[in-house]
Amino acid sequence: MATGSIPSASGSVRAPVRTGRFARARRRVAVDRAAGLAIRVGGLAVIAGVAGIFAFLVYEIVPVLRPARVELAESATLAGAAPQALLLDEYRTHDAALGADGVLRVVRLLDGATVREQALATAFVAIAVDPEHSVLAGIRADGVVQAAPVTFAISFDGQQRVVEPELGAVARIELLPPAEPNAPLPAIAAPLAVRVDAGATAAAVALEGGGIALAVRRVESNAFTGEATETVERRMLATPARVTALAIDARQRDLFAGTADGQVLRFDLHGGDAPPEIFRAGSAGVTALTLLIGGRTLLVGQQDGSLSSWFAVPQPDGGDRHFTRIRDWERYPGPIAQLASSQRDRTFFAASADGTLGLQHSTSGRTLWRAPSPVGAPSALAFAPKGDAATVAAAGKLTAFEVANPHPELSLASLFGKVWYEDADRPAYVWQSSSGDDAFEPKLSLVPLLVGTLKGTFYALLLAIPLGVLGAMYTSQFMHPRLQRYVKPGVELMAALPSVVLGFLAALWLAPRVERLFPAFIAMAVAIPFAAIAGGWLWARLPKRWLARVPDGTEVLWIAVAIAASMAVCVAMASSIETLLFAGSFPAWLERATGIPFDQRNAVVVGIAMGFAVIPIIFAISEDAFSNVPTDLAAGSLALGANRWQTVVRVVLPTASPGIFSAIMVGFGRAVGETMIVLMATGNTPILSLSPFNGFRTLSANIAVEVPEAPSGGTLYRTLFIAALLLFVMTFLVNTAAELVRHRLRRRYGRL
Repeated sequence: MATGSIPSASGSVRAPVRTGRFARARRRVAVDRAAGLAIRVGGLAVIAGVAGIFAFLVYEIVPVLRPARVELAESATLAGAAPQALLLDEYRTHDAALGADGVLRVVRLLDGATVREQALATAFVAIAVDPEHSVLAGIRADGVVQAAPVTFAISFDGQQRVVEPELGAVARIELLPPAEPNAPLPAIAAPLAVRVDAGATAAAVALEGGGIALAVRRVESNAFTGEATETVERRMLATPARVTALAIDARQRDLFAGTADGQVLRFDLHGGDAPPEIFRAGSAGVTALTLLIGGRTLLVGQQDGSLSSWFAVPQPDGGDRHFTRIRDWERYPGPIAQLASSQRDRTFFAASADGTLGLQHSTSGRTLWRAPSPVGAPSALAFAPKGDAATVAAAGKLTAFEVANPHPELSLASLFGKVWYEDADRPAYVWQSSSGDDAFEPKLSLVPLLVGTLKGTFYALLLAIPLGVLGAMYTSQFMHPRLQRYVKPGVELMAALPSVVLGFLAALWLAPRVERLFPAFIAMAVAIPFAAIAGGWLWARLPKRWLARVPDGTEVLWIAVAIAASMAVCVAMASSIETLLFAGSFPAWLERATGIPFDQRNAVVVGIAMGFAVIPIIFAISEDAFSNVPTDLAAGSLALGANRWQTVVRVVLPTASPGIFSAIMVGFGRAVGETMIVLMATGNTPILSLSPFNGFRTLSANIAVEVPEAPSGGTLYRTLFIAALLLFVMTFLVNTAAELVRHRLRRRYGRL
């Protein structure tokens, strides 16, 4: 080691200085500074990572917050009478229009040119449209309905898409039954309703003197000969008042008629001469009717501007369903003149006679957009098949709109409030994101998932907190050090078990045994504490000379044997207990006595399996908190005459409480974020129930299940990001509150 001499001012020489010591000190300072810098950089990186995750979640959710956008696209001039029915192709290039002059015109929206034109009649009394089958129809004064299908053929010229409108063969239906010789025909009046299907066409029209004329034409083909047989069924339906609006559902099972005195009549087209169901929409006359996709929800527009939705609701007594008013929207300034529903979702346009246009969504009950019509009072309104455009027409005018409305189903009310879904008897919290039916109504309530998350966490912590904290306290303060060397690593090794393994065992091994031996589990709740107390009492009564040979803290082995014996006795007596208390079957008794079904994969199973995964975390952190309590505190308490138990409860436990609280919060976060155990052990059923005997679905498990099936950028995709943000915010707030409480506890007990 290098040394040197430093001369003093008087010329004498000082003692040698070891320069290597200063070099090592400088290296330590440099290493310390580098370590501090690395820790700060790492901490900032963690904060930046968390902030980045939050920002990404918000970025994916922002499109949900944007309002619907409806913008003017093209305008055209129309010849002839004002259109009373419109058909828009899916690529928003052409619009087919039919007016009272009986001429069907197809207009190219880009330049307003009429590219197809066909005269169906000299004049029509009333006109109707079937947008699902692209059919325009009108009825002549003699009661003959003429329906013309309009198709839009797609071809490609290189990379350019070409849309060619084509007019199909005109179908003719005589709506009125044959009249007696020299008898006048009933006078035809508006409105007209037409539905076309592959094998049947239904048409209904109002009559001037009251009532409805209905005709259903069916065409059946012989599978062997190919011969087609046509039959026409005609009926005259009586109504209590003049009919002002008509609608037929897509399945041609129901005919709806609105009257001038505010009533709506539902005729069962397969019910023969059964009287109609009558429900009152209000005091004002009904001016417009239409059905949403699926044909279950009926929209009713009225003379006073009222707009409401209705569908059939199951009755508590199990009787026939009755149409019930479900939702009302803000009134329009004038009578509702036109309604056009989307063929993709439950969005619809409404137009009032004063020229106000509105875009609404039925399930969420939202008014998405409202503005004045650019053509004034509209005579016809159409929604594009893809729901991304609409057209509105008046005399000589036709205007197309672009509609950007990707997530109409999502709102705070639909995500966190009760929603009255179709075919349900009341509003409810429901999650059901998909179905095999194209007309399915998505149910995206996050409440069942949130409750399921808290439910699974509660039952897991109900097992994990007592065992983890009390086990850590006993291991740290009472157990012999020789046993501690095995117990603590053994418990911590439990954390290495993969969640998928625990979920697999819980689903295939534990769940059937819990169902079969549940009375034994109930008995264990009493037997285990009794066995532990009895084991300790017997241990204290053993001869002193025997106890002197056993190290302090090893009595846990004796108590463990007593607990194991009590559990074995409970399992052996499970069938006897079930027979004595539950009439031989606990699941059957539970459903019979309380009405609660017993699902094999339930919250009890998840609580045991997930508690097993959370215990090592709570145990390890709590044990460190107990071990880090200064020994001087415990020694001082013992020196003042307190026994070991009093010292632990009144001195050690309060001092370690900040660490114990942190352990519980970390365990809470582990339970909230658990996915595989919940996914495999609960049946993953998103039901809203607080019963421990039902399954559930958590937010994290739902994200894992639904993400592979969610189209990127779709409504379900955005909803899953909302669920992820909710999970993120919930854990962040809980951890923040836990940290504040921990600091408060540390300040309070840090002076001991």
